[in-house]
Amino acid sequence: MTDLRCHVSDEQGGGSDGALSFDLTSRPWLPVQLTTGEEQLLSLQEVFSRADEVRRLAGDLPTQDFALTRLLLAILHDAVAGPQDAEAWAELWEDDAPFAGVDAYLAEHRSRFDLLHPRAPFFQTGGLHTASGEVFSLNRMVADVPNGDPFFTTRFPGVERLSFAEAARWVVHVQAYDTSGIKTGVVGDPRVKGGKAYPQGVAWAGNLGGVLAEGTTLRETLLLNLVVAADQQPTDAADRPAWRRPPTGPGAADDLSARPAGLRDLYTWQSRRLLLHADADGVHGVVLTYGDPLAVQNMHTVEPMTGWRRSQAQEKKLSVPLVYMPREHDPARAAWRGLEALITPRDPDTARRGEPASGLRPGIVDWIARLQAERILPRGWHIRVRTFGAVYGTQQSVIDEVTSDAVSLSVLLLSDSDRALGQTAVDAVGDADRAVLALGDLAFDLARAAGSESESGKQTARDAAYAALDGPYRLWLDAIGEGDDPQQLRTAWQRTARRIVARLADHVISTAGETAWQGRLVSSAKGQTWLNADLADLWFRSRLNKALPLAADIAAGAVPAQKAPTSDTAGSLDTALSPQKVTT
Repeated sequence: MTDLRCHVSDEQGGGSDGALSFDLTSRPWLPVQLTTGEEQLLSLQEVFSRADEVRRLAGDLPTQDFALTRLLLAILHDAVAGPQDAEAWAELWEDDAPFAGVDAYLAEHRSRFDLLHPRAPFFQTGGLHTASGEVFSLNRMVADVPNGDPFFTTRFPGVERLSFAEAARWVVHVQAYDTSGIKTGVVGDPRVKGGKAYPQGVAWAGNLGGVLAEGTTLRETLLLNLVVAADQQPTDAADRPAWRRPPTGPGAADDLSARPAGLRDLYTWQSRRLLLHADADGVHGVVLTYGDPLAVQNMHTVEPMTGWRRSQAQEKKLSVPLVYMPREHDPARAAWRGLEALITPRDPDTARRGEPASGLRPGIVDWIARLQAERILPRGWHIRVRTFGAVYGTQQSVIDEVTSDAVSLSVLLLSDSDRALGQTAVDAVGDADRAVLALGDLAFDLARAAGSESESGKQTARDAAYAALDGPYRLWLDAIGEGDDPQQLRTAWQRTARRIVARLADHVISTAGETAWQGRLVSSAKGQTWLNADLADLWFRSRLNKALPLAADIAAGAVPAQKAPTSDTAGSLDTALSPQKVTT
């Protein structure tokens, strides 16, 4: 007779011997959005067998999607033993069932995917405990309930209990994004001092400005990110995921000097030691502390899912000639505004001078560019470059913000052999930046004309401009295709940007107020000038012409915002175009 506890609701788990068990290979726990728009929970077996039906992962947070995708990639890399080269990858891409071998692989390692295994629970340390035997709140591992600041969450005041499915997702997330700070020490960890584990930095993925290439289905997404490492060996026994390594004990592993051994090791890096406490109704507590540390410097040869920036400060600190650090995402900037770091291989100025690159684009982008160059991917193929990040606060002890964005573009823009289209896309971002700066300066000039030196209006105007340009730029970028002329593309974008920013300028000027139209005497580098709304408008139009010179036809037909002059309005067109000193 079949033990019904193996098939009860998601809230319960059981094994055939009555012990608690939750088999991640067969039990649903991965939230997905299907291509139909429906959302479901799938097991590991199902997510691979139904990858063509799945649009994307749909976890509790974007960073959870990133961590779970890396878990799936580690499984896939190990199941296919590679791929060893681009040719092997192409065979998978063309295969009607590229994940056919995953089911047998998961069956082989099933016991290591048991979330509640008594000796080797998945991504945990069996028997982990503190000297006092204390078990802690789940707030410590659930990232949408900030530890000590739970006021902006639907879980207020905290997390008392989790289903096994949700707990499994947060276990994967905590190994990728856990915070730093002082943690409770556990028995057997030699790093513990006075019962405390002192800060060792955030978990590995928390250091990254995460980047994934996203296809139209999960099948495409997993394959696009199945990178062939540059130093891939025919057989690399050292590169093993966590479930093919001995179960972790308290403290750091003793072989870290030779690791990570490859992508499988890196994607399942055990940054923390933790152990869930559960009963038949779910998970109710956790013990959580530090695990295996991993230095971030010069990991660009191993980690493909982030951009990199050269750090001269780190070079000086470590007394080494070259250090690259992960390039984190700025939550205040949309992904398209950082497009240069995503698609440009290196700074051309440093290349001309023979210097090391000031930045490196993500390895996953290099990989997609290679597939395009070798014609494995069609030249007109479009992907979404998706970004993920966590912003930490208070000495990295809390997660302040989670960032996520995406831009859709043709793989042509990633080409190393013909960079014209990619450079055009980057240059168009620069056009937008300069136009936005001009609008911000207009807002500041109007404030000065009204008697204020506050820059708050400048930032408000800039934010409004970037928001207005966001959708049009994304549409323009996504429409770039083979055969497009770079000059015509950029001209079209500058015309669009000018229309948008000029309309915003008209609104800023029309709401400036009577005091700004009357103006006042202000000091400048050239002396003193009578600044009013008319003059601010003319200065703005001049700056906008310089920012967007290819939109000259629109500039010629533009009509500055008008207001009926008053007897107090000072200045003339000649004065505006060539400001003169005002003697007093």
